Amino acid sequence: MFYSVFYTGVATFGKFALGFWLALLLNNHFPFKSLIRAIVLLPWIVPTVLSALAFWWIYDPQFSIISYLLVDVLHLRTTNVDFLGSPWPARFSLIAANIWRGIPFVAISLLAGLQTISPSLYEAAMLDGATAWQRFRYITFPMMMPILAIVMTFSIIFTFTDFQLVYAITRGGPVNSTHLLATLAFQRGIAGGELGEGAAIAVSMIPFLVFATLFSYFGLARRKWQQGEAND
Repeated sequence: MFYSVFYTGVATFGKFALGFWLALLLNNHFPFKSLIRAIVLLPWIVPTVLSALAFWWIYDPQFSIISYLLVDVLHLRTTNVDFLGSPWPARFSLIAANIWRGIPFVAISLLAGLQTISPSLYEAAMLDGATAWQRFRYITFPMMMPILAIVMTFSIIFTFTDFQLVYAITRGGPVNSTHLLATLAFQRGIAGGELGEGAAIAVSMIPFLVFATLFSYFGLARRKWQQGEAND
């Protein structure tokens, strides 16, 4: 339970921080903009199992490319990094893989929302002497609140119920330290034969998922307020 909440919170924060920053960059005019936007989608397009196998190789204790760079190229370490051999390094390694895979979804979704904001609002703010931070705080962020809430809802649900990435890389190890509720339910219910216990673990996810949908509710309420409608 602890790691499911921790995994979801840290990964969602990382995806939104980097995804929003990337969306703001992609919203500018620069050469080969369409090509770069297509390339950004690659981590999201690649099947999850293939991404997991790639990260499993990157985190390999003997053949890791990261360990090779740190030990043989940069000479910053004398031994290879054991990413998946102990609980906390394995946990953060999974979070990093999830962030890498989820950034394109957040970035492209928020980019679509950014392009719906009228440029005249920014022009009026610049004429009034607003700084870049003030334009972001008083125009971009409030106008993006509905799409932020909806994308965050989907991100929380996808992250909290993640199965393929965790199971393909660590299978819940070491010592069951990287199990999420979804992988634990599978291990106890299918592999362990305890269908009742596995079903109970799966059902325990429902309150968290219901809580996540509140982001969409408040986001839509904010949208009604912007359009001059009364909230329900």
